[in-house]
Amino acid sequence: MKTVPRQQVVERIRTENPWWVPPHGIDPSEARLHPRAYLDGLRTLIVESQVRRAVLLMGPRRVGKTVLLHHVVQRMLASGIPPDRICMMSVDHPLYNALGLSDLLDAYREAAALDSLDGAFVLFDEIQYLPDWERHLKALVDEHGKTRFVASGSAAAALRLKSLESGAGRFTDFLLPPLNFHEYLTLLGQDHVVGWRAETQTASCDDMGVVNAHFVNYLNYGGYPEVALSADIQADPIRFLKADIIDKVLLRDLPSLYGIQDIQELNSLFTALAFNTAGEVSLEALASRSGVAKNTLKRYVEYLEAAFLVKVVHRVDRSAKRFQRATAFKVYLTNPSMRAALFAPVGPDDEVVGDLAETAVFAHWFHEASALHYARWDRNEVDLVYLDARQQPLWALEAKWSDRFASRPEDLAGLLAFCRANRLEQATVTTRSARATRNVRGVTLNFIPTAIYCYAAGRSRVERPEWSGRAPLFTLS
Repeated sequence: MKTVPRQQVVERIRTENPWWVPPHGIDPSEARLHPRAYLDGLRTLIVESQVRRAVLLMGPRRVGKTVLLHHVVQRMLASGIPPDRICMMSVDHPLYNALGLSDLLDAYREAAALDSLDGAFVLFDEIQYLPDWERHLKALVDEHGKTRFVASGSAAAALRLKSLESGAGRFTDFLLPPLNFHEYLTLLGQDHVVGWRAETQTASCDDMGVVNAHFVNYLNYGGYPEVALSADIQADPIRFLKADIIDKVLLRDLPSLYGIQDIQELNSLFTALAFNTAGEVSLEALASRSGVAKNTLKRYVEYLEAAFLVKVVHRVDRSAKRFQRATAFKVYLTNPSMRAALFAPVGPDDEVVGDLAETAVFAHWFHEASALHYARWDRNEVDLVYLDARQQPLWALEAKWSDRFASRPEDLAGLLAFCRANRLEQATVTTRSARATRNVRGVTLNFIPTAIYCYAAGRSRVERPEWSGRAPLFTLS
């Protein structure tokens, strides 16, 4: 059997790094794209960190990881880093089959005619398709102390689980979520429809009709840059979102990583969970309906969660205590637009839009999702509760797509009872358009439109990450 000639590998690496030759820049079509809001944070982690670790850029398919890496390269070039000291390789390219990371590193050195890799930045894209990548990447970090390594991939299950097993102390995770509402508006050139005060991280709005129209479009099409910018894809979201994102995870990534035999079972489970996003489900009910064993369903849910398709949220009681043997849990899509791709886009008055609005609120806490819970006891419920490291509630929130409760706050009995039981002086209630502050028996309820809340949560998380766990602020106009 013929083997791939070394020279073809070397030439492929040169092709993937066009900045090695004049005019020493990334592809103009990508250079013109508006960068993700996480660009500065990732560039700082890669370039300025003094910690000897590889950076793992993780996230769902098609959220812009490769383009983000190219934008990082663009910033690095602008800062004066020599072009040939930056190398990016798409590990999943057929020419690299059967090559290990050390082989690719040697090929890079040959392609760039370098005597040493000291001070070089090596970026491995789609690394999870390389067998035992985590062990080999750890070895490279240990061996090349003056070289910075970055790895990215879409099958987050492999990246997360294997990094925890084999790369302890050698890998730093960087999560890239789907577009938040602030990024979506910015990408479309519509960021001006929401007012923003950077010094206080507060948002305001004069025309909620305009903002809500954008927000409903965001619920349907807003999670992925290509979808947000393409009217053709929006006209047929199934072709792109389902076939190119969801199906590739369900039919290729997860089966190849975990050896899943019954793909139809996995697909049926995901479809059921997506249809019930923001709802409470139980393994018993799922098993009864599907005929699949509970242990198998539990593994499937873990796989879907690790691949960033869904997120499980656990239940607490009125006192914010976890249940020891909880069998029910909430499930959210990590991005509401996946539901539109599976079923159909929604309008502002559709019954399901409330669940998608709650899903969007949850998605804007992507980086801190493990701290989020929901409370349920007797006949009472609180949609989202944020617990700190001591498992104490920092805030509570009800996500509504209705203005009714702004004029009848006493109807929020569960939220009020939870706040009083946990000595929370205030809580947030999202609405469709209403903005108000109400005090009910010592608890202050801040009513804020869901779209404004999502805008503030998304923008504040990027601009002020040190405010982790803080509920976004807002102003009334």
